[in-house]
Amino acid sequence: MKRPNASVVEFNTPFIRQRADPFICRHEDGTYYFTASVPEYDRIILRSADTVKGLQTAAEHVIWHKHEYGEQGSHIWAPEIHYLNDCWYIYYAAGETENKWKIRPYVLQCTGPDPITDQWRELGRMKGSDEDLFTFQDFSLDATVFQHKKEYYMVWAEKTGTGKKISQLYLSKMETPWKLSGEHILLSTPDYDWERRGFWVNEGPAVLKHGGRICLTYSASDTGSNYCMGMLTIDETGDVMDPHAWKKCRKPVLVTDETRHIYGPGHNSFVKAEDHVTDYCIYHGREYGVIDGNPLYDPNRHTMILKVKWSEEGDPVFSFGM
Repeated sequence: MKRPNASVVEFNTPFIRQRADPFICRHEDGTYYFTASVPEYDRIILRSADTVKGLQTAAEHVIWHKHEYGEQGSHIWAPEIHYLNDCWYIYYAAGETENKWKIRPYVLQCTGPDPITDQWRELGRMKGSDEDLFTFQDFSLDATVFQHKKEYYMVWAEKTGTGKKISQLYLSKMETPWKLSGEHILLSTPDYDWERRGFWVNEGPAVLKHGGRICLTYSASDTGSNYCMGMLTIDETGDVMDPHAWKKCRKPVLVTDETRHIYGPGHNSFVKAEDHVTDYCIYHGREYGVIDGNPLYDPNRHTMILKVKWSEEGDPVFSFGM
């Protein structure tokens, strides 16, 4: 049986314009779903198609709007759609109308099997475990979920300290899709110079499995041209809740390439192509490096796609030239 063509996507060029923090998932029935941050930071959108390429021109549906006041009234960021325990969930970050920087992770649950046409209901703020009451106490965002040995895990970014705070990655098991289980661990902190440009940042985690290994990419530094991707890896036989079992790459795996006019690549997700073999890295980037004002409010972070290659050692290779 001939596999569908997985090479029709144009790589490393704007795929969907003005859509940052892109996330694509492929459902078990083959349908692809796309969501991302919009420049206004005021709503959650969703597209669906039978192919990755089809998402580019698919109708965009608004499935949720920010609140008029109070919690979830500002800075609606980085939604991700996941299918857990036979139900659709969307994880996203939101601030308050009165304090837009009081960012916390929230959860939506779909009331039916079709995430496009069925209604979504709010489950409120993501809950920490009963044993760990200090989770999500400060600026927390970019939650992603992955399955390992029949357990679900959440990875997210949370700031600590005072003044110009440090954004770090944390990991926890999940008791339910809306509540963590047990204590969380500190998975990664900005150790290297390339993680500390502008701000000290680890955020935007994404998980890719291949050849018995788990690769977890993340984004580092400020959101302008310094933005880049780092990576942690662990063998699937290892204890993912042991931070010492993860190996952190000394250098970033994806950075600005001025020759190709790709600036600040980061906040990615991963999805399989139609052939069930090819891995796509879905990321955002700009076409220019000089930005007036705060880069967070520059609207031109575009969704782009990179085809992941694999080295003989089994490491993912992220290259704009492939």
